[in-house]
Amino acid sequence: MKEREITALEQGLGYHFRRRAVIEQAVTHSSQAREQEAQQAGDKYKVSDNEQLEFLGDAVLALVTSEELFQRFPHFREGELSKLRAHLVSERHLIRVAQQLELGHYLRLGRGEEKSGGRGKTALLVDALEAILAAIYLDGGLEVAREFVLRNVIAPELERMERGGGTLPVTDFKSALQ
Repeated sequence: MKEREITALEQGLGYHFRRRAVIEQAVTHSSQAREQEAQQAGDKYKVSDNEQLEFLGDAVLALVTSEELFQRFPHFREGELSKLRAHLVSERHLIRVAQQLELGHYLRLGRGEEKSGGRGKTALLVDALEAILAAIYLDGGLEVAREFVLRNVIAPELERMERGGGTLPVTDFKSALQ
C-alpha cells in the first residue's frame, strides 16, 4: 500500500497508525495474501491477511456497542438491548459505515477477487471494517477503538433512528410478525 493511500485512509478513519503493518494487514484480503505467497519461492513465506483481525474486531465492536447501549438505555430490558445491538453490529448497518468510509478503495485484493467486483462486495467491506477496528484497537488501545465505534458506527445510527421516530428496522421475520 502506498504511503499516500495509507494517509488518505487514516484521514478518513480519523486515526493515525504508529504501526503501518497492522493497517496494511487489516486491508489485505486473503486472495491477495495467497497470491503474494505463491509468487515467493519456498513454502515458508507467509503473508498476513485480515481474517484474524476481523475476528478480534467483531469482539471489540460487540463489547463497545453492548457497553454503550447498557449505559445509554438503563431502562431497556435485555431483549430490547439485544435487538438494538444486533442491528448496530449487523452486516446491513455496517455496510453503510464501510461505504461512507470508502473502504473499498483501500482493499488489497487478489486478481480474481478484483475482477469479480470485490471492492463492492458487502462481506468483504464489512470484514475489512471489523479488521480495521481491530487494527485501531491493537495500535491505539480500547479507548481509541471505543471513540471510533461511537463516532462512526453507533452515534450516527442512533441519531438517524431518533429522527425516524425511534423504531428499529425489522431484521427478522419473527419480529415483523410479532
